[in-house]
Amino acid sequence: MKRFVAITFAVMTAACVLPASDARPLKLKHVSYLADADDTFLALRDAARSDDAVKAEQLAARLVNYPIPSYVDYYRLKSHLDDASDQEIRDFLARYDGSAIGDRMRDDWLLELGQRGDWANFDQQYPLFALNDDTELKCYALMSRAIKGQDVARDARALLIAPKKYGDGCVSLITTLSQDGQFTKDDAWAQIRLAADSNESDIARRIGEAIDVQDGALLQAIDHPDQVLDHRARGFRKTHELFIVALGRSANKDLAPALAALDLAVSLNARQRALAWAQIALQASLKLAPEAADYWRNAAGAPLSNEAHQWKVRAALREGDWKLVRSAVEEMPQPLRNDPAWVYWLGRALNAEGRQEDALVLFNSIADQANFYGQLALEELGKKITIPARALPATPEEIAPMAENEGFRRALKFFALDLRFEGYREWNWELRKMTERQHLAAAEFARQSNVLDRMVNTSDRTRIEVDFTQRFPSPHDDLMQPATQALGLDKAWVYGLIRQESRFVTNAHSAVGASG
Repeated sequence: MKRFVAITFAVMTAACVLPASDARPLKLKHVSYLADADDTFLALRDAARSDDAVKAEQLAARLVNYPIPSYVDYYRLKSHLDDASDQEIRDFLARYDGSAIGDRMRDDWLLELGQRGDWANFDQQYPLFALNDDTELKCYALMSRAIKGQDVARDARALLIAPKKYGDGCVSLITTLSQDGQFTKDDAWAQIRLAADSNESDIARRIGEAIDVQDGALLQAIDHPDQVLDHRARGFRKTHELFIVALGRSANKDLAPALAALDLAVSLNARQRALAWAQIALQASLKLAPEAADYWRNAAGAPLSNEAHQWKVRAALREGDWKLVRSAVEEMPQPLRNDPAWVYWLGRALNAEGRQEDALVLFNSIADQANFYGQLALEELGKKITIPARALPATPEEIAPMAENEGFRRALKFFALDLRFEGYREWNWELRKMTERQHLAAAEFARQSNVLDRMVNTSDRTRIEVDFTQRFPSPHDDLMQPATQALGLDKAWVYGLIRQESRFVTNAHSAVGASG
């Protein structure tokens, strides 16, 4: 399978890289100047990321006429943000107010303020953070409220679902809530299990410190689970909880030892046994074990992570147990349950149980969505799947402002430097307040600029004005046709795989090491 995917990515490379003749010729002297300046800019970025303020200042001084001065200023300030004065930071925010990089600096400063516990400045600045896309900052915001005596436990439980995004802020929040009584021991242990399941051992260890769990015991449960399981689940609650953590880690490798250990753990109470079964059921589902649905039944009542909720439904679907499908979807947190996939499968489960009217309500709620489950819902409603009428193409007059958009220009520069994170941030910042017609025009400008992933992403945002030639492009068909034919591959399938894996980013890298 890996070899097959690698071959497919080779087709992508051949078909999606623009011919050299498409490049715009530049005078050699100008090319040399730009290359030198770009190298200096990249070095400045590296210096800022290393907190090397002296080097950053030296490099920034050489970039007086660089085409992206706001980022030169940003990296200069970022290199010594921890000891920069509040006024220096406020001056930068005022100078670049309303820009993507201004919002990024506010994000960075808020993290510093949260780490320092400067809640007066944090509370003043946080509402001004436009993107509000930083989980760690959201944790600091809840922490600020908790310190003022507000009850934030419910909001914290809803937020704390992805340990890879926690950072110091979320660990501090969990510690604070555990110490002030807003989080129970159940909450803290749920976070430890979630971190362990996510291979975030350090996060688990630091949360353990908040409830007086010794580092050695917890790391043994995570890194050497069989040693913990050999001692069975005896003694105090802490021992039982460590056993459950170890059980999940062991089941990740092999279900049989975990099942045997649980069978011998007679001292677990009903709640702990349900948690233990949930650990095994998740790993069994990931391994597509035929007994997974039975294990989920044994885990009834156990609190689950978002990932576990979804795998419980999948296991029930594999077994064809519509009653379990329905109950598993209904147990999901509402934001997860609103996903079109789970709306559809809940409708199917209700249909199977004879509740057709309730099912029709769900199918109708997603039938207008131009996605896979929206189309399946149309089939359930007995309606023909049709492609929406194509929107009128963006006119030159609509595209022209996109070519002059400073944010898009910065994004293109970053893409040329292979700084995709910075490019995406600039591009998406400009899209926030655009109309659907403007989204189509921006997508067309992305096509003209050969940034096909931004074309797809931008066009995907429209609901009424739809252009599937932007959403599902087929570039370089003259190259793709013979390449796929020679390999015996379906051309449409390969285009679909390219879209799924790389969105036509020509320097994307696959999980198996191929690039395209």
